[in-house]
Amino acid sequence: MNETTPPMLILIAGPYLSGTGGDAVRIAANLYHLESFALPVYARGHLPLIGEWLANPIIREAGGVIPGDEVFREYQYPVARRLLCRCDAVLRIPGESTGADQDVEIARSLGLQIHFHIDEIPAVVEMNG
Repeated sequence: MNETTPPMLILIAGPYLSGTGGDAVRIAANLYHLESFALPVYARGHLPLIGEWLANPIIREAGGVIPGDEVFREYQYPVARRLLCRCDAVLRIPGESTGADQDVEIARSLGLQIHFHIDEIPAVVEMNG
């Protein structure tokens, strides 16, 4: 018999605009920090996602110019909500973030797993027997 712990789609949630004062370099540093968790999630056998990977192209094509502008606000959180409907879990990394806290609340309401440390995420296990 083959038993498999299936890979999960895991949203990595944490600060993006928070604490940046709108500074592009600090925003980029926050995105880099979010992305630094992608490989560890993948190494545990799962597929990592960051909301900005999906939202930023939509925002740009809708005419968004500056992170946090009106177009950003129109699309950023709705994209995150749609994404969470397709995810299995959230990894909430440290740092103040209203958006990431909203992601966690939405994920809870959807019954998704919430993790606060990479070690809490179960590794994909394949057993042959």
